Amino acid sequence: MNNYRILVVDDEDDLCEILKFNLENEGYEVDTANSAEEALRMDISSYDLLLLDVMMGEISGFKMASLLKKDKKTAHIPIIFITAKDTENDTVTGFNLGADDYISKPFSLREVAARVKAVLRRTRQEHGNGDQPEQLTYRTLVLDIVKKKVSIDGQEVPLTKKEFEILLLLLQNTGRVFSREDILKHIWSDEVYVLDRTIDVNITRLRKKIGNYGKCIVTRLGYGYCFEAE
Repeated sequence: MNNYRILVVDDEDDLCEILKFNLENEGYEVDTANSAEEALRMDISSYDLLLLDVMMGEISGFKMASLLKKDKKTAHIPIIFITAKDTENDTVTGFNLGADDYISKPFSLREVAARVKAVLRRTRQEHGNGDQPEQLTYRTLVLDIVKKKVSIDGQEVPLTKKEFEILLLLLQNTGRVFSREDILKHIWSDEVYVLDRTIDVNITRLRKKIGNYGKCIVTRLGYGYCFEAE
């Protein structure tokens, strides 16, 4: 069992039951609602993902999603729209509202299960589990995981995306030595080919940018790099 809770919102009762049955077979805990109004009376913040039909009663799926994204308690919950509407404009509207995926009817249940799994995996990687802090700090060095910013003594330090990700990796694992291969796997996983020299250059630039904290990024000759508290 994976302990993920999913809410299916669709005005077709038979479809709700089919989705509930199949997703429960995949190990998820599933509840259903036959309208946006019914769903909004539930504790939506307790769910890990919503499967949301677009064409419903007075409150459409788009309207419901808009309401949820405006509420701090539910804004983070991923949404997959399920709908018979499949025009480009509808798809764009869904994604502009913050949808994580969009499945057009008719669909296969295997496709739904695969999409659900992919969205949950992606959001878990982006946000971590509920215990993950929003900031990492070492003395006056502050790394804001949510805003993707680094500051020292209250002053923002301009880092590139790769520099930020390297610092995040090292700070999250203080004292652990990462080889170049480890760093490549974590930071450049989507790249076809990256030279070891590229990592060294990024580490050198990062050390310079974080000033006195640069000496905390220690080179272990023959092994790799680590962040070592003084």
